[in-house]
Amino acid sequence: MRIDRIHVYQARLPVVDGVYRMSHTSVEALDSTLVEVTTDDGLSGWGETCPIGPVYQPHHALGARAGLEEMGPGLIGTDTSSTRAVARRMDGLLTGHEYVKAAVDIAVLDVIGQRLGVPVSTLLGGAVVDSVPSYYSVTVGEPDESARVAAEKVRSGYRRIQVKVAGRDLAEDVETVRKVWEAIGHRARISIDANRAMTVAHALQFDRLCAEVPFVLEQPCNTIEEMELLRGRLHHPVLLDENTVDVNTVLRAIGSGIADGFSFKVTRLGGLTKAALARDLCALRSLPHTCDDAWGGDVIAAACVHLGATVDPRLLEGVWIAQEHLEGHYDPVNPVVVKDGHIAVPQGPGLGVRPDADLLERLATYGG
Repeated sequence: MRIDRIHVYQARLPVVDGVYRMSHTSVEALDSTLVEVTTDDGLSGWGETCPIGPVYQPHHALGARAGLEEMGPGLIGTDTSSTRAVARRMDGLLTGHEYVKAAVDIAVLDVIGQRLGVPVSTLLGGAVVDSVPSYYSVTVGEPDESARVAAEKVRSGYRRIQVKVAGRDLAEDVETVRKVWEAIGHRARISIDANRAMTVAHALQFDRLCAEVPFVLEQPCNTIEEMELLRGRLHHPVLLDENTVDVNTVLRAIGSGIADGFSFKVTRLGGLTKAALARDLCALRSLPHTCDDAWGGDVIAAACVHLGATVDPRLLEGVWIAQEHLEGHYDPVNPVVVKDGHIAVPQGPGLGVRPDADLLERLATYGG
């Protein structure tokens, strides 16, 4: 039950529909890092971390690989029966860099699930649904095009639409919000995501100009301190996203009342084990949240779905996966896909997906 080998792989993920545009950055291809943890009893589990470029957060693909190189040799021989013990070992080898450690945490949970013959969702407290609602993210674009895409996705089954704004003229953002609302109305919930690009003054003005449109405003400003200045001054509920850098920050935000909900990223929080703690903190205060990640393929998608399946359905804002922007799957036999706006919880022990290593580029091996 101890780690015998760690293989590190790379997957190149081009954005098939052109460019994914956000307020701060645009990406045409992503660089994902996958980890395969093999134990001395012959089991292997998979994890993944895929930053959406180097400027969305202080995460980047080369940093993920460097972190694994730093930790990898020291993890050989670690007992995999406890994810908390593995976490302590990782913390003893490298301070911080939670997005790197997340891939190992996910892989170890995959191993434990296979050993016990249960899905990862069972290890996280137990699934309460067989499938989870997804949501679609409309990237920064022309108002009419954003409205067209939003209406199309609602027709296909999505019941939550996220619309990216900011990084351009305020009037264009306001027009986009109004046209999306005209196009979909109450057929789906709307989240307006500024990806922290607004000033406090900008956020207040935007909120007032769109006061008649029902939506949640996601991470309008850059820092926790700026978000605190917005408390009690907005018409719309506010979700925190990029500021949720760890579970302690989530606890602080809940305690201070600066967030009406969260958009959680599994790897940002440090993996499924720590994301489950954030889930439970939200449950104590009945705060809605998503269970998703920045980007990636079937492995991180499966991880997010397993976590989402354990959330009280009334609190789950959805699970976003990058599948609609990608071509192909690591596991062609059991791919993780969105169908009619929902994602089925992967079946089988562990994550329920087994990547084909021949589709990936092996970069390093530790141990063995």
